Amino acid sequence: MERNELYPIFLKLHNINVLIVGGGNVGLEKLSFMLKSSPNANVEVVATKFIPELEALAENHPSVILTQSKFKKKMLKKRHMVIACTDDLEINKRVYDLARERYLICNIADTPDLCDYYLGGIITKGNVKIAISTNGKSPTTAKRLREFFEEVIPEDVNKMVENLNEYRKTLKGNFEEKVQRMNEITEALKNKE
Repeated sequence: MERNELYPIFLKLHNINVLIVGGGNVGLEKLSFMLKSSPNANVEVVATKFIPELEALAENHPSVILTQSKFKKKMLKKRHMVIACTDDLEINKRVYDLARERYLICNIADTPDLCDYYLGGIITKGNVKIAISTNGKSPTTAKRLREFFEEVIPEDVNKMVENLNEYRKTLKGNFEEKVQRMNEITEALKNKE
């Protein structure tokens, strides 16, 4: 049986530099997805033309820069993460090859073999964020799972997180004692009754 071996991480996109190559519908989808979770993400979108919806989205996010230009390899300087989503597979492949030469993580839209990472489904309830991956096999399944979890996870889960954080600050003792106490308090979360 195949197993999902992806390693999930939560990136602080306001601290790193992201480049998106492509200003069409897929570029809009990638940027929208990113800004939904990280509204202050540092993103530059490069394209020869932009659809109006992408321009409107960028207008509402000062940390997003639109650069009307053909992709040039110098645009990869001082980047941490790259997404290529043009309608030209040759350009996308070139972006991928150049990103790999520079040890940048890269995602080529709709081309799993040319992806170092996938953008999965994300549920956010205050400080609680859950990411869902289908190993690049079915974005639609990730979307449906996201919709399901958005309904079943209570809105007040954030209040619980905030209360536990305040309580954690009052605990005395060494790290192991604090972890043990927090485990005892949160044990009820996994109780299936």
